[in-house]
Amino acid sequence: MELKGEIKDIIYRNEINSYMIATFETNEEETTIVGYLPFIEKGDSLNVVGNFVEHPEYGTQFKVETFEKLMPESLESIEKYLSNGKLKGIGLATAKKMVNTFGKEIIHILKYEPEKLVCIKGINKEKAMEISEAFNSNLDIWRIVDYLQKYGIGPQNAEAIYKKLGSNTIEQIEENPYLLIDLTTKVNFAQIDQIAIKMGMDLESDIRIRSGIKYALKLATNNGHCAVLYNNLLQFVKELLGVSEEMIENNIIFLQTKNEIILEDRKNENQEWVYLENYYQAEKNVAETLISLDTYLNVKQIDGFDKKLKKIEKNSDLKLSEKQREAVQAIQKSNVCVITGGPGTGKTTIIKTIIELYKEEQKKVVLCAPTGRAAKRMTETTGEEAKTLHRLLEIGKTSSDELQVLGVDVEVAPLDADVVIVDEVSMVDIFLMNYLLKAIYKGTKLVLVGDSNQLPSVGPGNVLKDIIASEKITTITLNKIFRQAAKSKIILNSHKVNEGISIFTPNEGEENNELLNDFFFINEPNKLKILENIISLSTGRLKNYGDYDFLKNIQVISPTKKGELGTKELNKCLQQAVNPPEELKKERKYLDTIFREGDRIMQIKNSYDVYWEKHEPTLEIGKGVFNGEYGTILNIDETEKRIKIKFDDDKLVWYNFEELEQIEHAYAITVHKAQRK
Repeated sequence: MELKGEIKDIIYRNEINSYMIATFETNEEETTIVGYLPFIEKGDSLNVVGNFVEHPEYGTQFKVETFEKLMPESLESIEKYLSNGKLKGIGLATAKKMVNTFGKEIIHILKYEPEKLVCIKGINKEKAMEISEAFNSNLDIWRIVDYLQKYGIGPQNAEAIYKKLGSNTIEQIEENPYLLIDLTTKVNFAQIDQIAIKMGMDLESDIRIRSGIKYALKLATNNGHCAVLYNNLLQFVKELLGVSEEMIENNIIFLQTKNEIILEDRKNENQEWVYLENYYQAEKNVAETLISLDTYLNVKQIDGFDKKLKKIEKNSDLKLSEKQREAVQAIQKSNVCVITGGPGTGKTTIIKTIIELYKEEQKKVVLCAPTGRAAKRMTETTGEEAKTLHRLLEIGKTSSDELQVLGVDVEVAPLDADVVIVDEVSMVDIFLMNYLLKAIYKGTKLVLVGDSNQLPSVGPGNVLKDIIASEKITTITLNKIFRQAAKSKIILNSHKVNEGISIFTPNEGEENNELLNDFFFINEPNKLKILENIISLSTGRLKNYGDYDFLKNIQVISPTKKGELGTKELNKCLQQAVNPPEELKKERKYLDTIFREGDRIMQIKNSYDVYWEKHEPTLEIGKGVFNGEYGTILNIDETEKRIKIKFDDDKLVWYNFEELEQIEHAYAITVHKAQRK
């Protein structure tokens, strides 16, 4: 349905995505509207389209799907609009003078005859033109938001498009609707293509074919690839557009001459690959910089290394195996070195040894990891501070999507270090690796640590595995499971899976009394019974094997978010089983999620500016909560409209209700999230 009215008050606005909750006054009544409303201010007149929904706590609200911004009609509304702070040079006093002088005619004057404004005290001709330009710019924005809705592009993305194309956005898109493919992510190509054809675009137009080629490449990068095989690209675009291979090949050549795409003929593979230009440059930069760093003079090697290594082993609890000693020596001999191996193979011991060696030499070792959780664990296991790569490189507030759009042009802070050790490198995508390498001075040692058998990064590229496969960088593969780790069936089975060997079933290995009962395999094809098993295991069934408390010791992991056994549904079921509603437990609904006191939650984005405090052993105050950190909801305060969370490292953080998009339930998490613990 459709409502026409005025924004009387803005209750909440998310400055990042323009999501808004506002009081909306129509001729009949006052209601609450919610939705993505960019460029909207108090006093604006709107025509909104959507539906009334019932919020369990706040009652009836109007959920806005689309909207059109209208010119204010009453003198009071015009005055409010002019003085809302968006029009440079107009304050409340000036707005009153303008309305009192010209009445409703002021809208026409601002559009077409701004020179008449000079009759108002304080406005000269130059200022009048500035006010008119700002007013008309706002009109352009309204038209653009409304115009883009027919392409299936909502207000949230419309704002980003306007920022890139400016005031003549509509004209540029009318001329070439396929521009939208370059400007937004995960667009509906079929919808844009259909509209372009209705506007008269020839099916065999070069513009259409080039756009289809770039769309196909973008689709591949969304799935984690940096490039696609030429023949596969040809076939996909042919099916997508219904044009001949010859036309596609001609336009691939054109895009190549314009350096929008790169073709690479890998003679050793006898295959041709196609890249979007910024993905090719990122991959090329990573390869060339790694070689350049590695072949530079070894200026950071330690004199009398073997003697000093023996001394550290003697004076500490660091006892190296032959393979671990080989890894430490490889770091001494090479500027760039990869240390890889599965769980329990001693990667952390190598890191601690390198730290001790270089500390003795008064050298600076920098520790980092791709996620907040991984950096925190690195700090805990080494006793030294580790930072996230985003924070280390001072690109903390740049999202992964933005980094891909910016390509290789992001400026990073050079690293003051003698040795840089990066843990969990399997999570690092090609762009983040590129930015890291840009920050490393020649001569600095770089140690890349990770398990190449873990899931690859969410972003494009399989960096660690590709570096190892290239055989250009010194790589030490740890394959010995240490005695303590070898008692765990979990660790043993992880190695068996990697080797393609059948795993231990529950009864196997029982003749070895040293093996822990930490692994069970339940073969159950029925989804309902699987769910019943998960619930019973989470609510006491494991007590036979240890004093397991769900919130402290148990984590449910699923390969997917969706479906009956995906994390979304599992979280609802587990919340009901582990932390059911009680009269004294306060709750807060955010979108379709109910947060309850006692809930297990996870931070799902890096928040560098949020303040926290710790009270034990002494009061400590700091900033920053990072993606992957776990916590528990202690208190929901309806009066102050905020939630208090205690994270696992004892940080206490207050989140305003409108900031709850930063957290989600963590009774069940995906495999990707679990890997980043």
